[in-house]
Amino acid sequence: MKKLFLLIILLSMPLALAAQQKTEIKDTRASRMLLGKHLFSLQWISWDYFGTATVTNDRGVYRIKGEQKGRGRGNTDYVRIDGVVIHIAAKEFTFVGMIETRVSHINGGEPCVREGEMIFKVTGTRKYWRLQEMDNPCDGVVDYVDIFFRR
Repeated sequence: MKKLFLLIILLSMPLALAAQQKTEIKDTRASRMLLGKHLFSLQWISWDYFGTATVTNDRGVYRIKGEQKGRGRGNTDYVRIDGVVIHIAAKEFTFVGMIETRVSHINGGEPCVREGEMIFKVTGTRKYWRLQEMDNPCDGVVDYVDIFFRR
C-alpha cells in the first residue's frame, strides 16, 4: 500500500520535476552541509529521541528520505519525509515531495500528508533547517519539522 501511494505521488508530480537533471545549487557550502545523514524530528514525537533523514546525490539530483518514530509500547506516532531537493541556497532549501505525520492527539490520530513544494530554512544561530509551512493542514496546530546539521 505504501509503495502504491509513493508511486501515485511520483506519477502526479509535474513533468518538469520528473525531467529535472540536477538540483539547483546557489551555495556550494550549503549543498555539502545538506548531504549525508541528519537527525530529524517533529516536536510532538520527541525532543530526546530523534529519527534520521538522509540526503543523497543521485547524478546531481539531491534526494531526501527520513523517519522519526515514537518510542514506547503501543506508540504509533511518526513523521516521514520523502522527495527531491530542487534548490539549495545559503540558508534554505526547497523540497518537492511528501511529509507525513501521525500523532495520537492530532487529527484524531489519523495520518496527515503534506505534498508538493516546501521550504526548509535556517534562522538566526539555529543549527537546523525548519519546515516553513508549519501550520498542520489537518488540524489547528503548528508542527516543527526539523532537520539538524550533521555533527
